[in-house]
Formats: sequence, structure tokens, C-alpha cells
Amino acid sequence: MDLGLKGKRALVLSSSRGLGRGVAESLAAEGADVLLTARSAERLQAAADAINRRGQGRAHAFAADLKGETEAIQQAAVDRLGGVDILVANTGGPPARTALGVRPDEWTPHFEAMVAQVLTLASLVLPGMVERGWGRILTIASSGVEQPIPNLVISNALRASLAGWSKTVASEIAKDGVTVNLVLPGRIETDRVGELDAINAKAQGKTQDEIAAAARAAIPAGRYGRVQEFADVVCFLASERASYVTGSMIRVDGGAVRSV
Repeated sequence: MDLGLKGKRALVLSSSRGLGRGVAESLAAEGADVLLTARSAERLQAAADAINRRGQGRAHAFAADLKGETEAIQQAAVDRLGGVDILVANTGGPPARTALGVRPDEWTPHFEAMVAQVLTLASLVLPGMVERGWGRILTIASSGVEQPIPNLVISNALRASLAGWSKTVASEIAKDGVTVNLVLPGRIETDRVGELDAINAKAQGKTQDEIAAAARAAIPAGRYGRVQEFADVVCFLASERASYVTGSMIRVDGGAVRSV
């Protein structure tokens, strides 16, 4: 199936590893040119080099911190890609916290990093998409948006605010050929999930293997997802083939969320 992504220009946030890198690889494999950005210049360049060795779309790396360098990231996309047709808004996860364990001074900096900067960047790239009559905004959120995850109250709350923004803006610009969707990963085999398993193991006095085994047992698919499985779903939603899908939240969680 031709996804119609050859020559499209994609900006993928937090793409030096994990889900972001997987999405960048998947988009490039379909012929899109991608700008990878994150704080680690060394990891970013290694990821871009690996993508470029495979051919198809070209990858560029720009090391920056989304918090405080949003405009620089957008300008780098203009300079290196010529513009942005696809924005994949991926951010790092906040620390594990219970609802009563969050300090009052923690909310604002995490809101700035996870929400405010994403909305600022979207506001910078959306006018060009609307003018060209084609664009994709894809936010990588979490299954916690639909079914809150224990000990992740900051993530549950802040990512839900991105869902409200996405649905609102999707309704406003659907007529302009621009789609806006969220993709909700469940437990995918990434460093982040391993870190959370380790935290839960320490809190419960168990081994990390025991925590992971219990988590897999609660997933109907019986396993953690693979990064490539998740990335391919994002890639499809970014494609020409998904032009009638907007204002939606798509779960990639092996059936873990119990609601329909």
C-alpha cells in the first residue's frame, strides 16, 4: 500500500530513542524526510545516521530542549526540511507520583514541558499546513488518558489536556485538509516502561521481572508491544490514506484498556 508519504516533511519530537525514534524510522522508510530532535546530540545523530543508511527518506538531527527552544526547533525544520507537513508531538514522561504525593510546585514546570510547548510549536506550524491544504498533527499521549494509570497522576492529568486541545482544533481545521489525532500507547518495550517497572518493583518490594510478568498477564495480548508496531500506526495516521481520520484517539495497547 502506497501511503503517499514520499517527499512529505516530518518533525518528530523526542526522537533520539524509544517511540519517537521508531516513528521517525517508520516515516522515513515510507519516503518522508524527517527532522529528529531531542536534547542528546550524540544519540540523535546516531539515529539519523542509521535512518540514512537505509535510504528512502532523509533524516536530519537538531539537538534542542523543547522547553525554551520551541521556536528554534521550528526554524530548524524550515531550514533543513523547507517546512513541516507532519508534526509528531512526543514528549518525555514526568516522574511517577500518586495524587497525594505531588508537590504543588511540580505542576507548572511539567505543564510547560509537556503541554504548553507542544501547543506553541503546533501554533507555529499549523498556519503553513492550512495554507497548503494538507497537514498532520499527531500527539503521542498515553493510555492513561482513557484509563488512568496508578502512580502516574501528572501524566494522566496533563496528557488529558492535550486530548481536549486536539479535539477542539481538529474540528476547526478539518475542512482545510489538516488532521489532528492522538495515539495512545499502552505498555510498549521502551526504556521508559522499563524505568516505570523498576520504580513499581521498588515500591512493592518485588523484582522488576515479577512486575513485568504481572503487567503482561493483565494485557489480553499477553505481552508488551514492539516499538515498530506502535510506529507503524502513527505512520498510517500521518499518511494520505488516513485523510478522513481526525479528532480521534487511537489506542495501541494490546487490549489493555477495558472500555471499548
